[in-house]
Amino acid sequence: MSKISIIIPVLNEAETIADFLYHLIDHADLSNISEIIVVDGGSTDNSISIIKNLGLSIKIITSEKGRAKQMNAGAKAAKGDVFYFLHADSFPPNQYDSLILNEVNQGNNAGCFKMKFDSKHWWLTLAGWFTKFNWKVCRGGDQSLFVTASLFETIGGYDENFIIYEDNDFTEKLYAINQFVVIQEWLTTSARHYNNKGVGTLQYHYWVIHTKKRLGASPKQLNQYYVKHVLQNG
Repeated sequence: MSKISIIIPVLNEAETIADFLYHLIDHADLSNISEIIVVDGGSTDNSISIIKNLGLSIKIITSEKGRAKQMNAGAKAAKGDVFYFLHADSFPPNQYDSLILNEVNQGNNAGCFKMKFDSKHWWLTLAGWFTKFNWKVCRGGDQSLFVTASLFETIGGYDENFIIYEDNDFTEKLYAINQFVVIQEWLTTSARHYNNKGVGTLQYHYWVIHTKKRLGASPKQLNQYYVKHVLQNG
């Protein structure tokens, strides 16, 4: 029987990490889970000490900072037949494990859940509603991603040249070989970045980044824009 390795890249997630890990355990049949792997990219808060003090069976590894690098490191350490990549502020639905394995058993080797934000803002509600469609343009890392270990290896993992946009790059490769399904159950993700920077402002910059990528911008150029307009001026 296939088992899932849950892989979570973290960097300073002390605020949510305890509730998040309890959620993963409380909403799954643990017989379906091979392991939960937290990949720390150099947290300077007490994220790791919180995890260690929970008394849960969590594998903690360290990696160079960067989600692509962290997720590849987690995959390298994983023993499961299916990898489930998940951000630490995205809470999957009840029985997410069975839902994923059911898709894999039907021959769907990669996919995500539809996603909603923990916000009533009209734009975020609309953006979440569109994630139910199996369209490449509607994808993003906050929706989480499951992929069989064999398919992950075939694709070559995440492209570590990307500091941002790594999830979209990987998803594009899956769509290119017609290997993607959207499970019609809601994952709930935090709107904290939109709350901090402003919905309109942040969405505008995300659109610019997507457009730049389509026009041929390099991973370095995408990250330079993100650092200048989102991290520094957001």
